[in-house]
Amino acid sequence: MTTQETPQSLTVSQLNGLAKQLLEDCFAQVNVTGELSTLSRPSSGHWYFTLKDDRAQIRCAFFKGKNMRVNFTPEPGLQVSVRGKVSLYEGRGDYQLIVDSMQPAGAGALALAFEKLKQELLAAGWFDPEHKKPLPTIIKHVAVVTSPTGAAIHDILSVFKRRWPAMQISVLPVLVQGNNAAREIANAIAQANHWARTKQQDFDVILVSRGGGSLEDLWPFNEHIVAAAIHDSELPVISAVGHEVDFSISDFVADIRAATPSAAAELLSPDQAELVSKLHLLKGRLAKAQQLRLRRWQEQVLSLSRRVRDPRSQLREQSQRLDDLELRLQRQWQQSQRRRQQRLNAANQQLALLNPERQLKAKHKELNGLRDRMQHAIKLRLQQPRIALKNIEQQLRALGPEQTLNRGYAIISDQSGGIVRDADTLNNGDQLNAKFANGTSALIVSK
Repeated sequence: MTTQETPQSLTVSQLNGLAKQLLEDCFAQVNVTGELSTLSRPSSGHWYFTLKDDRAQIRCAFFKGKNMRVNFTPEPGLQVSVRGKVSLYEGRGDYQLIVDSMQPAGAGALALAFEKLKQELLAAGWFDPEHKKPLPTIIKHVAVVTSPTGAAIHDILSVFKRRWPAMQISVLPVLVQGNNAAREIANAIAQANHWARTKQQDFDVILVSRGGGSLEDLWPFNEHIVAAAIHDSELPVISAVGHEVDFSISDFVADIRAATPSAAAELLSPDQAELVSKLHLLKGRLAKAQQLRLRRWQEQVLSLSRRVRDPRSQLREQSQRLDDLELRLQRQWQQSQRRRQQRLNAANQQLALLNPERQLKAKHKELNGLRDRMQHAIKLRLQQPRIALKNIEQQLRALGPEQTLNRGYAIISDQSGGIVRDADTLNNGDQLNAKFANGTSALIVSK
């Protein structure tokens, strides 16, 4: 522009609009940490406050809907970290920050948010023992919600490999730290339940885990979305987050809390060495009992043989007795085996009765019956208006002028088409039209 050219004149609204567009384009997403000041909450549900440090301050607006996701009580003087875009309020020309999310800044604020959510869930009954689901008696398949590269999964797999290699492990990989970690953990828990419900996977239990870290590192396990996913889980959930001294909201909501990931794996897996040792012990005790019984019978045989006068006859008798004892032993052994088999069959039958698949089939059958009844009711409901409409149509036809004409009557109208209802309105020589059931005819009035 030359000095002779006149610069374009802008209105105040235009200038503010351009400034707002420039700020929003250049600062579409920023993270700012500062101290809360002059916080106000009008009845609209929006929050207006100032963020400041020791040298500057900025006005902020946090609109309803987005501020509902804040899981702590913001108060003036609290250090917070907010995310949003830089904008300008055109009405006053104020430079401001439009906030999308807010998190406490610092361990003290996180501890405050932790305690607030803990008290809310405690009051809601999410920690109550009656909500805790027991672990299955037999666990074959574990869904592990954790980072696939963290130390926790290595500890878990190592314990299972040592104690019970037959355990089936499915890792549902998630972030366990950062802004998106809580949502990924909650989605993985919901996905595991969906797969188990639809029989895509035969999960018996969900293990939510990660290694140790600071309160900030473990924070995803203290968010409401993760607590809700654990609370709503149909599968039992074990929480093993951090070290033994670490506690998270997920620990309180979960059905079982394990001190460490390794402790959770030991809880879920039987010790194969211990089982083998018990099996050998029982085998040895059984062999000793049989040997002891045989020795007693042998002693009885020897004692009787000494009292026999004719050794050959006594020998034959004792031989027969020994055969009888052997047969009795065999029968007792067979009866014992049959009793064990009967107890096993009874246990299998009881287990079959408790099988959720059978209950699901019954529910499906009940649901199909309800659906058939509903379809039949809808069909009847649709037929009733049709029948009523048909009856009305028949009544209209019965009362219509066509039916009257069919009975021998006629409709008399004047030249303008008006219906003649009174003979006194007619004059001699007037021309009329008569409509019959079949055809019309012209008439002339004669008085």
